[in-house]
Order: sequence, then structure tokens, then C-alpha cells
Amino acid sequence: MNEKTELHGEPNARPAVIESHRDGALLQRLPSARTAATVGRTADPYGDLKIRIHRLCIEAIGVSVFRSTPEDELRRRVSETVNQQLELDSTPLTKAEFDQLVAEITADVLGYGPLEPLLADAGVTEIMVNGCDQIYIERGGRLERTDSAFIDDEHLLRIIDRIVSGVGRRIDESAPMVDARLPDGSRVNAIIPPLSLCGPCLTVRKFAREFYALDELVEAETLSPAAAEFLSACVRGKLNILISGGTGVGKTTLLNALSAAIPASERIITIEDAAELRLQQVHVVKLESRPTNIEGRGEIRIRDLVRNALRMRPDRLIVGEVRGAETIDMLQAMNTGHAGSMTTIHANSPRDALSRVETLVLTAGVEVPLRAIREQIASAFDLVIQITRLIDGRRCISHVTEVLGMESDVVTLQDLFVARPVDEVNAPAQESLLSPLEPTGLLPHFLSKLAASGVAVDASVFDGASAGPIAVAPFVRRSVGGRR
Repeated sequence: MNEKTELHGEPNARPAVIESHRDGALLQRLPSARTAATVGRTADPYGDLKIRIHRLCIEAIGVSVFRSTPEDELRRRVSETVNQQLELDSTPLTKAEFDQLVAEITADVLGYGPLEPLLADAGVTEIMVNGCDQIYIERGGRLERTDSAFIDDEHLLRIIDRIVSGVGRRIDESAPMVDARLPDGSRVNAIIPPLSLCGPCLTVRKFAREFYALDELVEAETLSPAAAEFLSACVRGKLNILISGGTGVGKTTLLNALSAAIPASERIITIEDAAELRLQQVHVVKLESRPTNIEGRGEIRIRDLVRNALRMRPDRLIVGEVRGAETIDMLQAMNTGHAGSMTTIHANSPRDALSRVETLVLTAGVEVPLRAIREQIASAFDLVIQITRLIDGRRCISHVTEVLGMESDVVTLQDLFVARPVDEVNAPAQESLLSPLEPTGLLPHFLSKLAASGVAVDASVFDGASAGPIAVAPFVRRSVGGRR
């Protein structure tokens, strides 16, 4: 493409091709390039200047330099080149405008443009880009629109291409959807026209920089102190645990927190689509699935990794999320001596979670009677933990439910801890919040299984009147769990 070609095309212009300076990947240009101005946003008065300086900077430095130069040195060279190109340009600028443009163009060349400050903001948990003109964020569990915007769809496409090419993936008209991740582990999903009718869309689930321990989740009122100690004991006692909840409610966060109770003497293998788990133990093997390459080959599925992990002598298997045929292999692992395994699933209640596990097993194409599948599910899982997002943005555990077994053709459950809805008489109608997580008074049937692993639980924990921390020796927090 000619370097002098205008980026803003006419509505009926023929599709053109742009080239990413980072890896040479090609993106199909939109037939009608939308700008922030054409969709009702205030146009960036320096938009054309930024594009011009950006291109001159790439031309002056050279594409090969971006691949071979260390990051600190590259950032210095880019900043100096942007300064020089702006000084040579005839556009009148104040000192403040000049410094701001240097920072913005440098971020555009090396980073992610308007997303940079949002990625650096620790309070932002999710970033949602709906075309070049709309950038929403999630902060404190609530959505809000930002004043940031991309110059046009081409600008957004360049940033998307930079993200996905960094992990060896591509996005273009033939492959208009992609999952990727940022260097810090944040999950990224992108979809572009012709599938998206509002222009390129980008969603970033930010990776938490801090590890949340169970006691910190207690402080955040995600669960009660007694429930936290009980769940820690269940992990040490090698129960198989299923964590259920909707999108973004904190399933992975809870899985991370619970994993801290796994003894350091055990070999742990984690299997994920995108590596998010950060276990504190030393003996951890991390496996990650892989999509198809450009030729449509080389795919490694979660199911393949689960099967391979069984040959790696695991003490614990932790699958980031089950969402397909790998569910049957996970159940088989739990039922064949790999106690203490954990995974997550998308569902709205403990009952729905087991029903969805059943449905996912059926997607594997196995010709097994439905009752046999349910028996496998009832035998595999000991505990289901349900996480719920409240309307005020808070996340909390609403159910800690034991899987009892089969009764006729039904998997039977019993709630051990429940957070009940607040009485509507005493709470505003628009805030139907939950009460703190409290025991139901029912004793779990797996106490003997915990005892066999050297973990003793005082029955008073399950007394409905008990609301404080458990004061029995096996539940004392320590950095390394194990037998007493």
C-alpha cells in the first residue's frame, strides 16, 4: 500500500489492505471507514496529524527494528523519532499539546493507544470497545462509558492486529473472530466485520495483578469466615469441587484462592484455554490449549490436554473451565483416583451446574445411558460452590452445596451454607441483596472422607447459630497444608 494513501476512504471505495508494522499480518480494510466524527463523537482535532506522524515514525525507524530491539531501547527511539517528526511538521502546537501528542503517538506505536490508561487503571476490571467511538469499562461491578475513542475503525483494527499477532494469531475477513491474551495474562476477544455490524469490537478481561487469599474474600464479604475455613478444609481433604457462576463473577478468583490450601508436597497440573491461574505452590505444571494455525491445523483442545495430564502423574488436576467434550475426561479423572480436582462451569445454580455438566458430556458423542452419566457426575463431585453477582456489583457465594448421590434417576443435593435474599420489607425494592452466607444446620456426608485425609471438622460449624470463625486446630491458616 502506498504510504501516502489516505486512511479515511470514501463510502464506495474499494476494499484496501493495510499492513501491521509489527508482524506483517494483513487486515482487510472496511469498505466504508468510520471515524469518531461520522458516528456522532467529537472528532480528534489532531487525528490526521497523529496518523501522519505515526506512519513517518514507522518509516524512519524501520519494521525490522521493532522485532529486534529491546523494549526500553525501542521506547526511547520511538519517543525521539516522534519528537523529531513533530518538530519538522508545520502544525502549530503549544508545549502542553506537543508533550501530549508525543505520549499519545508513542503509546499508539508501541502500545494499545486509547486503551493504555485503562489497562494501567487497577480499578478497571473489563474493557469493552464497541466500534471506534464507544469504549465502556467495568469498575466496581458496574458499567460506565469513557470519553476515550479511537480515531477511526482502521485505528482500532491496527490495535487489534497488534494484540493478536503478539500471540501468533490472526484476524481478517476469512477469520473474523479471535481469542488472545495480553502479555500480563488478560483475556482478549475480538470480532470484526462482516460479523460485527457496528465495526470492530474488542473485549478485554483484565488479569488481576494481585492474588486474593480467602481471608481477603472474607473481608470483601464474598463469603463468611466459617465458610472460608470450611472450604479450605475441603480442599485439604481432597474433595472434588465444582465452582459455578455467570460470566465475570469471580470463579477463577475463587479457584485461585482455594488452591492456596493445597499442600506444597503435591504435584498440581492446571489446564486452561488462556493461562489465568496463579498458584502459589512450586510444583505446578501449566498447560494451555492452542487453536488452529493459518492452515487450519495444529489445534490442541482442552480434552487432549486432560488426557495427556493423566499420564503426567498428577496429584491434583485443575481445569480452568469445562465447556465441551473435555467434561467426560474430567469426570473420568475424578472417578479414577485423582481426588482433590477442581474446575469451573457457567451456570445459575448448583442444580443447573450439574445439568450443564450432563449436557456437556452428551456433546462428547458418547453412547452412554443418561442414568450412567448422572451416576458418574454424582460420584465425581463432592461439592458445588455457586457464585452470584448482586445488582450493586458485589460478588458473593450464594450456595455451598453437597452432592449426595443418586436417588432413583435424580442426583440429590443438600445445601450446607446458603446466602438467603434479604426480606423485601426491610430492604429497598431496587436492592434485593443477599444475607451473609450462613450454615443450614445440615451435616455433610463426606466428613468421613475428610477424616481419612487427616482433616477433622467440628460439627458445630454446621449449627445454624454459628456465625464466627472456626476455632479448631485443623482449620488454623498456614502456608503449607497437610496432616496434623
